[in-house]
Amino acid sequence: MKRRIPALLLALLAVLAGSLISPAYACGCGAMVPDEASRIGVDREASVVRWDGRSEEIVMRFTVGGDARRAAWIMPVPGRATVGLGDAGLFPALTELTRPVHRTRTYFWPRDTDWPFADGRDRLVGAAPPGAAPSVGVVGRERLGDFDVARLTATDPDALRTWLETNGFKLPERLAAELKPYVDQKWEYVAVRLAPRDQGRPLSGELDPLRIRFDSTRLVYPMRLSRLARTPQSLGLFVLAAHRMEPASAIGGATPEVTFAGRITPKGPLAGLAGDQPVFLTAIDQRFPDPARIDGDHELRATAEDTPYQRAVYRYEVLSVGGVPVWPLTVAAALLTVAAATPLLIRHRHRHAHRAGPA
Repeated sequence: MKRRIPALLLALLAVLAGSLISPAYACGCGAMVPDEASRIGVDREASVVRWDGRSEEIVMRFTVGGDARRAAWIMPVPGRATVGLGDAGLFPALTELTRPVHRTRTYFWPRDTDWPFADGRDRLVGAAPPGAAPSVGVVGRERLGDFDVARLTATDPDALRTWLETNGFKLPERLAAELKPYVDQKWEYVAVRLAPRDQGRPLSGELDPLRIRFDSTRLVYPMRLSRLARTPQSLGLFVLAAHRMEPASAIGGATPEVTFAGRITPKGPLAGLAGDQPVFLTAIDQRFPDPARIDGDHELRATAEDTPYQRAVYRYEVLSVGGVPVWPLTVAAALLTVAAATPLLIRHRHRHAHRAGPA
């Protein structure tokens, strides 16, 4: 057994070393890989989706880590897309709108964190160009901040992958197979090469938000390509629509969790995306512990009722009046009542015994 331990340690170190140099890719709505011998991880993907029944806009922001200086990513879309930079102020505004409310709940009898058992500390409980093959069409290509964006059509997944590689978009080996369902449905593609304007600067932290718009009579959030991810993924989705929305299924991930639902009047950056008329905001979080199980794209639908919801964080404290806990006052009052009643009870019994006389 002792001889096996060093061998096991060496094997573990080999696995760890391999994971550091192998590319980690995928985000909640596409595939992402870095340049050779580099690593990149999408720590968090947050997206805002606006849908009015006819057109859809997605503003996405990635928080990435690693040492890659270049990376590529592709997103299928059901119609002709326009692409631009999004307003970075959207996400702080949405975070503020959807943050939990803080409420206080009281209890009567003291707990182990209350006087006289402890020091009374509070307890808090918290309730994603020229030379192309004939089967690939280039709709447009532009530079947007740290992004080199190509908008493409394709009738052959292998030709699409060849075009991407020829034009500097290095993507996963299995990409052609995963793109086939989109090619069959005649979707189009937004290919993005992440290349910092400052040469040599690694891709890390929060990247510029990217805004993609396309016509769609159904609210869809592309997710199928996340099957290529090698690590667990998480998705934060803010949906702005006429009604409260929900995913039609979990598509192979954990059960989606609604963290906020309510009608809002957009202001500031939100008004620039959704206009200034009231709109329903639904915030959804979802985890994908095993991305290989993702079996489709998110399709969102209106719920039966526009039921509002907001998370709450409760602060529990002992019931007090004027800063004084009620329970000792109640106990003291009860003891005084008993003390005052005892002589009367004794006197009453004595009189009763006297009147009764000897047996």
